Amino acid sequence: MERIAVIDFETTGISPNMGCRATEIAVVMLERGEIVGRYQSLMNAGLPVPGFVASLTGITTAMVRKAPPAAEVMAEVAEFVGSTPLLAHNASFDQKFWDHELSLLRRERVQSFACSMLMARRLFPGAPNHKLGTLTQWAKLPHTGQAHRAMADAEMAANLTQHLALELRERHGLAEVSHGLFCKLQKVPMAKMREALQKHRLG
Repeated sequence: MERIAVIDFETTGISPNMGCRATEIAVVMLERGEIVGRYQSLMNAGLPVPGFVASLTGITTAMVRKAPPAAEVMAEVAEFVGSTPLLAHNASFDQKFWDHELSLLRRERVQSFACSMLMARRLFPGAPNHKLGTLTQWAKLPHTGQAHRAMADAEMAANLTQHLALELRERHGLAEVSHGLFCKLQKVPMAKMREALQKHRLG
């Protein structure tokens, strides 16, 4: 698989449309099944962290107040990622925050997002659910640290991505697995997945 930037945000809430902002970001660079780079930082967007979010993530208002400004972190992480294709678990969430935080710098995303959750739903319909922690345990992937912290979650998503790619190669016989293939397959209705995999196998 080509180089992919696996990202995870921690935030003050569920959507920037509701005035929520990012509190932490992590990126794991995956290339040919290896982690070749990492970036992680807390970020201060000037908002307090709600109590229920602090109890979930362990990220407090005091921690965020000491962090670099959100604009500085986003400028750094945007340079680190460049035009590398992006992936996240439940990507619709992270994509909203990536696009919003970039827009505050008057920048726009140039690459597409793949979603390991949508792929897992299609390839592992028998999993108990498709939350990142559940899939990590179910597939016996490495425990990477405290869940709901950005680096641990990004590493879990990176491990899951490699597991999904292995499943496509070994169980479904696909010679070439790419970010573009993930983006195509994650949109295929479940009922048509077998047919789509056969088509890609035959090339």
